[in-house]
Formats: sequence, C-alpha cells, structure tokens
Amino acid sequence: MVMDVDVEDGNLGPYQDRPRTFPNMRGKSYNPLIFRILMRINVRVLFVILLLALGVVFYVGASTSPIIVFVFSICIISFLVSLYLARWVLAKDEGPPEMGQISDAIRDGAEGFFRTQYGTISKMAFLLAAVIFCIYLFRSTTPEQEASGIGRFTSAYITVAAFLLGALCSGAAGYVGMWVSVRANVRVSSAARRSAREALQIAVRAGGFSAMVVVGMAVIGIAILYATFYVWLEVDSPGSMKVTDLPLLLVGYGFGASFVALFAQLGGGIYTKAADVGADLVGKVEQGIPEDDPRNPAVIADLVGDNVGDCAARGADLFESIAAEIISAMILGGTMAKRCKIEDPSGFILFPLVVHSFDLVISSAGIFSIRGTRDSGGKASSEDPMTILQRGYSVTIILAVLTFGASTRWLLYTEQAPSAWFNFALCGLVGIITAYIFVWITKYYTDYKHEPVRMLALSSSTGHGTNIIAGVSLGLESTALPVLVISVSIISAFWLGQTSGLMDENGIPTGGLFGTAVATMGMLSTAAYVLTMDMFGPIADNAGGIVEMSQQPESVREITDVLDAVGNTTKATTKGFAIGSAALASFLLFSAYMDEIATFAREPFKQVDIAIPEVFVGGLLGSMLIYLFSAWACSAVGRTAQEVVKEVRRQFIERPGIMDYTEKPDYSRCVAIVASASLKEMIKPGALAIVSPIVIGWLILFFLLISFMFNHSSLHKVPHHPISPRALALFPAEDSTYLLTKLDSLLAGPF
Repeated sequence: MVMDVDVEDGNLGPYQDRPRTFPNMRGKSYNPLIFRILMRINVRVLFVILLLALGVVFYVGASTSPIIVFVFSICIISFLVSLYLARWVLAKDEGPPEMGQISDAIRDGAEGFFRTQYGTISKMAFLLAAVIFCIYLFRSTTPEQEASGIGRFTSAYITVAAFLLGALCSGAAGYVGMWVSVRANVRVSSAARRSAREALQIAVRAGGFSAMVVVGMAVIGIAILYATFYVWLEVDSPGSMKVTDLPLLLVGYGFGASFVALFAQLGGGIYTKAADVGADLVGKVEQGIPEDDPRNPAVIADLVGDNVGDCAARGADLFESIAAEIISAMILGGTMAKRCKIEDPSGFILFPLVVHSFDLVISSAGIFSIRGTRDSGGKASSEDPMTILQRGYSVTIILAVLTFGASTRWLLYTEQAPSAWFNFALCGLVGIITAYIFVWITKYYTDYKHEPVRMLALSSSTGHGTNIIAGVSLGLESTALPVLVISVSIISAFWLGQTSGLMDENGIPTGGLFGTAVATMGMLSTAAYVLTMDMFGPIADNAGGIVEMSQQPESVREITDVLDAVGNTTKATTKGFAIGSAALASFLLFSAYMDEIATFAREPFKQVDIAIPEVFVGGLLGSMLIYLFSAWACSAVGRTAQEVVKEVRRQFIERPGIMDYTEKPDYSRCVAIVASASLKEMIKPGALAIVSPIVIGWLILFFLLISFMFNHSSLHKVPHHPISPRALALFPAEDSTYLLTKLDSLLAGPF
C-alpha cells in the first residue's frame, strides 16, 4: 500500500482549500483464488457446471433421506435470497468521491489483512490435518467401526477430510462477513445524507446477506458431508455401519471450524482492539481531536479493525457455534434412538438440520420486515433504530416458536412415546425464551437508555479511577443473570426430556440429554437474525467513520452516531447470545465426550468424580488456562497498541501540519503495523489453547504410570487397565484410545 506522490511530497497547497480527497491506498483489487478462477470461466459453462453440481447434490440427498432433500432445498433458496440482498445493497450509490476513496482504503486494509491472516491459518490447518491423520492411523477403532469394516486408514481419511472441509467453510464464512461489510459501509454513509431509516435498512440487509450465507453454509456443509458418507459407506446395509453411528464421523468438521474460528477471533480481536486503543489514546486523549477524525493517522486502521474483528471473526465464530451444536445434537439424537430401539432414527438425527433450515426462513422474514419506507404520519425517521430491530426480532421469535413446534411433531413423533414430541417442543421453547432473555439482559447492561450505562457515565464525572472501578464492577455484576438463566434452562430442558416417556431397554428414561440439546437448538433457532444484528454494528460504525473523515454536515453525523450507538448494543447482544449458546452446548459436548470414552474403554462411564486427585487437578488447570489465555490476549493487545501509539506520536511530531490540515497523515503505516503485530501475537495464545490439553494429559499419564510402577510389584498379572475411564476423561478422545492401546503393550513387557 502506497500513498500518492503529491501527498508524500506535501505539494497539496492549503488542505482546507482543496477538495476533500484522501490518499488512494488501494493497490490491485484482490479476489480469492477461487473467485479469480470462476471469473475466467464462460458464464454458460459455469451455469452448466452449477446445474450438474446441484444435480449431484440432490441425487446424493435423495439417496439418503427426503429430509436431506428438504434441507438442501431450503439452503439453496436462502442462498438465492442472500444474492438478492447483496444485489439490492450494491445497487445503492456510494456518495461523493471522498466517501468512495475512504471506503477503498478500508477495503484494501481489510482484504490485505484477511489474505495474510488466512494464509497463515491455512498452513497451520494443513499441518494439524497431517498430525490428526497420523494419530488416527495409530488409534483403535470403535466396536461399531469394526463391525462395519471401517479400518484405521478409512477413519483417518474421513476425519481429515471433514476437518479440512470445516476449516474451509469457516474461513469462507469469515470472508463473506468481511466482504459485505467493506462494501456496505460507504452506502450506509451515503444513505444517511437522505434518511436515517434508509441507512438502517441498508445496514440490516447487508448484515442479513452475511448471516444467511454463514448459517446456510454451516447447515449445507454438514448435510452434504452426512449424505456423502451415507451413500459412500452404504449405511444401514447388511454388514455396514448403522445410521445411528454415522454422526460420529462428522466431528472433524466441527473441529476444523473451531480451529479457524479460534485464530480468526484472536487475530481479528487483537487487530481491532489495538488499533482502537492506539487511535483513541493519542488522537482523543493527547491531541483532543474527535473520534474518526481524518487527522488521526490510526483512523483507517481502526475502521479496518471493525471489519476483520467484528465481521470476519464473528462470522467464523458463529459458524463454529452452529456447526458444533448441530453435530453434538445429531450424535445425541442417534445415541438416544439407538438405546430406545426407535424403528426410524433419521428424524432424531436430522432434526438439528431442519431446525436451522427453518432458521433461514424465519430470519429472512425478520430481515424483510425492516423497511425503509415511511409510515403514515412521517414518524419513521425519528423512530429509535433499536426499537425497529427489536420488532424484527419479535417477528423472528414468533415464527421460530411455530416452526419449532411443527418440526418436533414432524420428526420427533414416535409410537413408543406419542407425547414425547410435545416435551421436546417445550424444550425448544425453553431455549427460545432463554435467547430472548439473553438479548434483553445484554441490552439492559449495554444500551445507553438504561440505568447501568447512565450510572457508568455519571461515575466519569469524578475521575478516571471511579470510572474504571464502576466499569469493572458493572462487568462482574452482568454475569449473574445470564448464569442464573442458563442454569434454569439446563435443568428445565433436562427434566422435560427425561419425562418425555422415551426409555431404554431396561426401562430407564434416556431423553434428558437430548432435551438439553433441543433447548440449545431452540436458542440458536434465530441465529441468522441475531448475526444480522451483529453485522449491523460494525457496518454502522464504519459508516460513522466515513462520514466524519469526509467532513459531512453535522446532521449526517448525528444519524450515524445513533446507528453506531445501537450497533454497539447489538454487537454486545451477539456476544451474550454466543456465550449463552456455548454454555448450553458445552454441557452436550461433555456428555458426548463421556459417551465416546465409554465406547473406547468398553465399560460404563456415567460420571466424573472430582475426588480423584488427577481429575481435580485437571479441573484446576483448565480453570487456570482461561485466565492465562485472557492475560496473553490482553498483553498482545497492549503491546500492539503501544506500537500504534508510538507511530501516531511520531507522525504528529514529524508532520506538525497534520493538525491544521496542511499535511496528511500516513494511514498505511499504522495499518501495516497493526496487521503485522496482530498476526504475530495471535500464535502464542492460540497455541496455548491447542497444545495445553495434550501436554497436561500426557504429564498426568506419566505420573500415573510412575505411581503404578511403585504401587504394583508385578505388572504382568494386572487383570485390567490401571487407568480408569474417569482418569481418561482428562484426555482428548483420540489420546485416550491411543493411551489404552499403548498401555497394553507396556504391560506386556518389563519397563
């Protein structure tokens, strides 16, 4: 990225007397490799290829289940709707030239960072895929895999393929989130010159495009993987895998999505926060200039951060949450159907895919309910944007209740327990209510209209110290209500599932865990609309920055300020929503993990006893990792922000004409500093999250083996494994299997 020569040489004349133009920092327009390849193909040829691909997808789906065909159809329709939204947004004007030049600078910075960041992530993903392949070559197969003839190589190949597909889809979801935001921001700025309601509608529909693609990709990716494995492995044929065991092959997809989301959140988060802190500390605090002032050298980096941190990273994050929830619910549904001897288990397995397919439909209705036309009486322009967004969310919630009930009756009805579907519908209602309460709680603690934010603003009148104390205490207090709500939701959903009437062959109720899974699905049944509100935030923030930098009239800035304030609340809402759904999903993942341990250990594993020292220590170390990870992430932001502060100070000293508009700042330098530092800083905390469970597991195993050597005089007479399933709960599933097989060889000979 280079600045114009006349800008660098200072041959501009008095800045305030010239047209409001800005350095064109865009280099060559960047498109991902796949886009460049597709653009070189003839349109007719591309259309034929697309039709053939759709034909293959629907053929595989029809060979699997009519439910899969339904899911494919809804996802494809949602993609067409998202294309309509994109065309509608891009058809809007970009405003005067100065707005377009600022938007170009933001776009170039965001795409450049994305290209470098995801290039680094892709290399690490391929390396990890190789490691996973090697691990699966040495791990034991499950009894189900042995019965169906799936060997170690096939298992390794399936897991790695699912992992890479999940990583690819997660990265694409992040790119889609960033792609639309860097093109919609300038159009929202331009619309704000005419109408607040039009600006709101453009921002919402731009966010809706991203949300529809992210959720649709998560659903259709899992559906294609499921259908492909079903046909390829000839599931439910004599001597082959049972359909209830098929969801276990999808776990690699969720892991790939989680891997990419982790580093996307880390890199994007470090970028956006470091640029924001650096720009505000020098610009607003030291120099006394407004936020997003064009004189601030870090302002472009700040605006780029909104896109790579809040759009690209959030898209990948929510993609991962939805994928993990779908896969875990499919596993639990298959396990419950197997235990209850349900004749047709496909409904219980594919239920999560149908729920999220309906999510695309109802969220589309919520998005299109927000219109830019004035109501009679002309009050639309003065209506609170948050009220308009909540009205759309209410439409989505009502439709979610109706479609969720219809889905449970369609897929979860069984002759063994005729009323079970109603209990599960109530579980979904619990999840939907939980989502609504989470949105309300987050809004209460972050909206400027409510008491917490007003009290925090009041504390600023007595100094920095009281403001910090009040802010920290408010943040700590805000955790109480969400935890209480999640606790009530888990217990309520578990009880409803347990009393559904579904029992195993021994007469023991087995629907509790699946009830909790259904509640999680209910909470995420409006995920597309919630993600729309999240994407609205950074787009509105960018629009405000473009308006400020292009020196538009104060009335325009007032409109974007209101949208920006609402956007801050909606961004916080999505964070709360994602954390709440993750809390519910973690309960499911832990339960699914215990089931897999029992499968490999070939003995029941129903509970984790924290009175076992190794388990207790493992819990302590896991809790510690959260704080260590947070500390390293905050430290990374601090170090990167220091570099930004130094650079901004240097430019203000070496270019004194910046303050009186006779010289222009070097925006590209700050962008380069933040991009380079954030990519370097994301490695350490990311590696901690991935490596620490493996290291801790092996260390505890080492101490267990040492203890075993000293406490047993003869190793050859041991009748069973000295490491119980409870101790194995400390390790990842693939590690625990590997440990059992290797321990057999250790016990067979002297140490």
